[in-house]
Amino acid sequence: MKIPFNKPFFCGKEFAYMEQAVKNGHASGDGPFTQKCRAALRQVLGVPDALLTTSCTHALEMAALLLNIKPGDEVIVPSFTFVTTVNAFVLRGATPVFVDVRPDTLCLDERLLEGAVTRATKAIVPVHYAGVACDLDPILEIARRHNITVVEDNAHGLFAKYKGRYLGTFGALATQSFHETKNLTCGEGGALLLNDKRYIERAEIIREKGTDRSRFFRGQVDKYGWVDIGSSYLPSDILAAYLFAQLEARQDIQSRRKKVWNHYDQQLKKWAADHNIGVPTIPAHTEQSHHMYYLMLESLAQRTALIEHLKSRGIHSAFHYQPLHSSPMGLKLGGKPGSCPVTERAGDVLLRLPFFASLSEAEQEYIVKAILEFRFARAKIAA
Repeated sequence: MKIPFNKPFFCGKEFAYMEQAVKNGHASGDGPFTQKCRAALRQVLGVPDALLTTSCTHALEMAALLLNIKPGDEVIVPSFTFVTTVNAFVLRGATPVFVDVRPDTLCLDERLLEGAVTRATKAIVPVHYAGVACDLDPILEIARRHNITVVEDNAHGLFAKYKGRYLGTFGALATQSFHETKNLTCGEGGALLLNDKRYIERAEIIREKGTDRSRFFRGQVDKYGWVDIGSSYLPSDILAAYLFAQLEARQDIQSRRKKVWNHYDQQLKKWAADHNIGVPTIPAHTEQSHHMYYLMLESLAQRTALIEHLKSRGIHSAFHYQPLHSSPMGLKLGGKPGSCPVTERAGDVLLRLPFFASLSEAEQEYIVKAILEFRFARAKIAA
């Protein structure tokens, strides 16, 4: 049996909608399917507005532009995240302030946040790792007290909740990903959620190369021109057509992923406890997105051994983020090795198991059986 780490889920209407997008004669950005996706996100999440982008990276870059990030500004980010969480702000000249993550959820450790705030802090970017919410109440309180904007990086957490409310609806701005590794996908894509209405008009302008083209098409101005900085952040309507099929099937997709996550947890939780292996922690006040299932091994050598063990059986597993604060670029920007110990350990020992909506029960049983057959003694000798 050969089992990939990821396999994008196909709902069935994607090709028909893409064909319709071509027949509509509007294959570029902001066509009919783009507007359908925008409306669906607004309606389901209850946000004032949502703009599709070509990636979550570009949504983050738009957030940095909207906040007028400039050299001398500081932006607080977890070290355990993807590079674009930081890059979007560094591109505007900001200095990242790396904060460690919690040992239970691997989300930004809110207990360390106050000590990272300075007069130069312009934004806090909590990342909802694995689709499990950061502890948002203290984060938002600190931000409010210091007049700092919160930008949620919710690439993993679409439809997850914190205390009954959808992630991505707490910060003034939030970003989503529709990359092929995410729950809902169009191959490459993202969205910027606008929870503060003051940003909506300028966000449209930035997304349209700094022009008021959107206002022109709505008949609000008699011609459009260059009025601000910006870039081309619009996805093709063909991609939006694919995404709309996924949005329509979101309940089925989420249900399938929940089943996969629960199966892993039921089969591996006791084994993990018996061998001092960590598994995901889901706080009682959160509802996760069922984005991934991971194991926290005891050492880098043990993780490497398990990856090779699974590979020998045709199973592709993967580690995840490497610490940003101690990366070559992170060091240039002021990061200090040893300053984020939880992140450094996670970078060494976290292992993600194959996870996708179409993963069958037979495939999961095969994966679980392979894990249970792993020889820990041999891994310790190798270490």
